[in-house]
Parts: sequence; structure tokens; C-alpha cells
Amino acid sequence: MSDQIVAPRTRDLAELGDQLVPWLESKLPGARNLAISNPDYPRGAGRSHETILFDATWSEGGRDCSQGYVIRVKPDANQVYPDDLFEEQYRVMRVLHELAIVPVAETIGYEEDPSLVGAPFFVMKKLTGLVAVTFPPYRETGWVADATPAQRRKFWENGVRNLALIQRTPLDRVQFLAGPEGARSGLEQEWDKYDRFVEWVSREKRWPVLDAARDALRARWPKNQPEGLVWGDARLGNMMFDDNFDVIAVMDWEQASLGGALHDLAWWLQMSAFAHEKTADKPHLDGMGTREETIALWQEITGISVEDLDWYLDFTAFKTGCLSVSTSRLWGWPEPDHAALAAQLGL
Repeated sequence: MSDQIVAPRTRDLAELGDQLVPWLESKLPGARNLAISNPDYPRGAGRSHETILFDATWSEGGRDCSQGYVIRVKPDANQVYPDDLFEEQYRVMRVLHELAIVPVAETIGYEEDPSLVGAPFFVMKKLTGLVAVTFPPYRETGWVADATPAQRRKFWENGVRNLALIQRTPLDRVQFLAGPEGARSGLEQEWDKYDRFVEWVSREKRWPVLDAARDALRARWPKNQPEGLVWGDARLGNMMFDDNFDVIAVMDWEQASLGGALHDLAWWLQMSAFAHEKTADKPHLDGMGTREETIALWQEITGISVEDLDWYLDFTAFKTGCLSVSTSRLWGWPEPDHAALAAQLGL
């Protein structure tokens, strides 16, 4: 795993520990003499939210107790996305953990008062496992690159299975994810989100290539619009695995919606193409399933039609185009090349 900290901001972690002690004690009835140690930022992941790992020890009923935790702090500036869904991601994690549909970390509490650490935050139990990080690419170095083809096959299959299982979430339990009037759920909700995203990234400079891509997608509106929960950033890098290559956590629900099942499948396929499939200069990572195998397994588990999937793949390219503009400004990277972006969007 990379030693690089990629958090949106950093802070005095010892001070944070002192701030969290009384709050955490209030969430652990019976806890006495609580102490926080080993605060640290995860490496190679965590650009969109300030995420900090720490350990806690305390006494309770004459017993010594210990537990690792993670705090996620709401961004107070430099947002990657225009929509603030910070509390919603906490709530969807609580539902998924309660229903045991896919494994997610157990949440401990949500704090909306910004005075304690400077912004709202939530805390969840820390899980220990393996994450296929983006920086450096997992196909090139680290535990995925070092695994055998058989192990990578299990890694891929378990990832796709959990991606598919998300679609078993009863939507009546996550209605707090509904969008604005006129785009409460379904494709209209997901479309509205990125329709507004274009305007958000165009406040200082218009991006005609995004406008053209948006118009082209709207003109080809798909007939197949299955309902379903959108995870958002659906990719192997947002899952945690144990040593047996089983999924122990599905992470990062910051852009969840009721937008429909095919958005996550399309996003997963696009991210897989970037991360481990064959390119002009790199071979397919041995053991990883192909695009066709991924679609087949997902459809076998969900029973959902993948008709019009090409449209959703193009919509995903449009989404990532919006993100490339947003993140280039946020992190001070060179702005996307218009010709390259047009090629990415099929224009």
C-alpha cells in the first residue's frame, strides 16, 4: 500500500484525539478512563473526505476493552461533488449493516454540531483488511499484483457478487436518499444530479464538450430504467478484503441515490477497464474476470436486464468527465484536454 497521504486536509491528530474522548465516551455507556491512541490517515486513498484511523482503550465493568475506529469528517470546502450527502452516507451504512445485505462497517454515531472538530462527522468501527488502492495502481504493485491468478479470480468474483447484492436493498428503507422534486428517484434523479454537476463545474468556464455529451445522452434516452440503490463509486478499490479474498466491507457511500441498478454496473465496468483490463500497453491482469464475465455474473445474481447498458456506460463516461474537471481544479492538476475529453465522451 502507498505511504502517500491523499487526504483533502490534515490536522493536529493529538488534538483531535483529545476532542473525541468525551464524545466517544458518550457513545459507549459504562466506559471509564477512555484513551485514544495511534491516530493516522490512511495511505493511498481518501481524497474526498478527511478520514482518520485511531484506537481506543477503556475500562468497563472491571474489564479492559479496546477497539479501532474511523472518523470521517464532512468537507467544509473544496468539495469534489456539488451535492452534500454526508449524513445520507452515514444513514445508508446503518441500514445496510442492520439488514446485512452487504458487509459495511458498523457505525457508532453521527455528530451534526460542527463546533467539536470544525465540521460534522461520524465514527465507525475500524476493520482490518486489504484494500486495492488507486495510488499506486493495484495492477502494478501490492497484494493484488502479488496474488496468484486463482486468488485474483476469487477477488474479482467476490467483488462482483457484492456489487450485485446491493440491488437486494429494499428501497423503502432508504427513501431518505430521494432527490429533489421532479427527480425523486430512478434515472431522473441520477440525471438531475449530473445535469447540475455540469452547471457547477461551468461556473467559471464553460465546457462545451460536456454540454454536447449531455445533449447527446438526452437524445438517446434509454427505455430500460430498472430501479435500485446506487452505491456511487462502485469499484474494487472501495471494498475491503480479508486474507482469503472475501469481502469484509463495502465502503464510500458518499454519492448514494435511488437512481437505478445499472449505474453501478456501468461505473464498475469503466473503473475495471481503467484498473486491470487490457490496454494498448498493458495486458489483462491474469485471473480477473472480463467485462463479459462481469456482466453475466451480475445479471445472474440480480436478475436485472442489461438492455441499454451501452447508454449507461456512456453516461458513466460523462460522469467521469465532470469529475475530471472538478478534481483538476480541486487538486491543482492540469485541466483536462478538450480533445482527449471529447474522445473519451465519444464526440
